[in-house]
Amino acid sequence: MTKLSVIYYSSTGTLHAMAKRLAEAGEKAGAEVRLRQVPELAPAEAIASNAAWSQHFDATKNEAKATADDVVWADAVLFGTPTRYGNVSSQLKQFIDTLGPQWGQGLLADKVYAGFTASMTAHGGQESTLLALYNTIHHFGGLVVAPGYTDPLKFGDGNPYGVSHVTGGSNDAPLGDAQLNALDHMAQRVVKIAGKLSA
Repeated sequence: MTKLSVIYYSSTGTLHAMAKRLAEAGEKAGAEVRLRQVPELAPAEAIASNAAWSQHFDATKNEAKATADDVVWADAVLFGTPTRYGNVSSQLKQFIDTLGPQWGQGLLADKVYAGFTASMTAHGGQESTLLALYNTIHHFGGLVVAPGYTDPLKFGDGNPYGVSHVTGGSNDAPLGDAQLNALDHMAQRVVKIAGKLSA
């Protein structure tokens, strides 16, 4: 059975919803799945300044947290981050930066990786965030299995680098069919390719 880890950071819930959908799709594709949240790093006053952030933090504070073992264990890893100034969030980046010992032992290489993200605006740095994330995967010796345009549904969400979502000005636009279908496709593709490599 292919082992899939979905490791993400979410401040207000969008990436959490995307991660849950990927985990469900991975299980439907026949994978054993670990869904893991990286720890929050922001100070309490910053979280408290945003009602949605505060509510999401409280609702998910007891969820399983990511460890290095969740990456080492997996045949495939899906990393999720909101875009922060066109880049990976500090919370996910900090987790990745702790993987030096595992990287040094070659334990992060030869796995399948892909990413997902969200921003408030349509051109809010989604592609640059995913490409920045993939710089790390190249250093791991990992295999980036981005969805590309491997299915016509990808013309619906329009992102060949991964899956992304625009949350809108009030930062609460729900995931639509285009995003849900794209998430399902990415999970299925990653599990399929990882399975072939494992075989």
